[in-house]
Amino acid sequence: MASNNNFLLHALVWLVLSTTAFSLSPKFYDKVCPQALPAINKIVRAAIHKERRMGASLLRLHFHDCFVNGCDGSLLLDSTSNFETEKNARGNLNSVRGFEVVDQIKAAVDKVCGGPVVSCADILAVAARDSVVALGGPTWKVRLGRRDSTTANRALADSVLPSAAMDLPALIKNFKDQGLNQRDLVALSGGHTIGLSQCGIFRDRIYNATNIDPEFAKERRLTCPRAGGNTNLAPFDPTPARFDTAYFQNLVKKRGLLTSDQALFNGGSTDKLVKTYSTNPEAFWDDFGKSMIKMGNINPLTGKQGQIRVNCRKANY
Repeated sequence: MASNNNFLLHALVWLVLSTTAFSLSPKFYDKVCPQALPAINKIVRAAIHKERRMGASLLRLHFHDCFVNGCDGSLLLDSTSNFETEKNARGNLNSVRGFEVVDQIKAAVDKVCGGPVVSCADILAVAARDSVVALGGPTWKVRLGRRDSTTANRALADSVLPSAAMDLPALIKNFKDQGLNQRDLVALSGGHTIGLSQCGIFRDRIYNATNIDPEFAKERRLTCPRAGGNTNLAPFDPTPARFDTAYFQNLVKKRGLLTSDQALFNGGSTDKLVKTYSTNPEAFWDDFGKSMIKMGNINPLTGKQGQIRVNCRKANY
């Protein structure tokens, strides 16, 4: 009986170790390459100093990577004869950017680490956090240890990336499918407090929506005509280079730029949280960090899964 108990104990210990050995950890690179995170931060800060918009672009790369097959760096892969790049998906085409900065980070990190130690997926996660901090936002402990995929899925990206035209029920379902709740939806949407959007994405709202401040619509139409000017840019809120609560203040005033933005404050279940964030930066910052950690944990490749790419744009073959 004792031997059976010992066997069960050993089996339990093995099970625990096997299920936790490859869980993500903020300390993943502490011993193997302690210079990795400072190297990432240095490149990110230099890129944002050069162009403030880059912070929002790097944050968006992490978001759009995680929503398609998990946080595995698949968005960074260029097309091959075996698959089409996710960069061509509807939510990404002529929109996602910052790949050159990722390349710079990868080169710098591999140099200080003496080779490919840090995955491209982890680079995206850390760069997103460092971008938010560089623009005056909160910090959080990024869980690390992701590995990189060897393939991409453009069709899946087409179907799972949230659309700017979504209403609240569609947004809630879209995030729920990723294991994220309504609080995550509102908090992560607050990432729109930095960055810009293209006229072709918000044109329909500023000309046809009824739940919009007329003066705001008039102002946006000045740089977004009914025809043409699709790539003309407009900020999500009045302070696009500062991570603050102006985005939520805009929503309360019916000044959301995208249909999916204003959907968060339109008489629905998320109104109360939007109102809270609009007047309580601490609450928004705290929830944003927690939701970023949660999003960063969507289906990561760990252990012996995937690979550590040498070049973030192509798999190692």
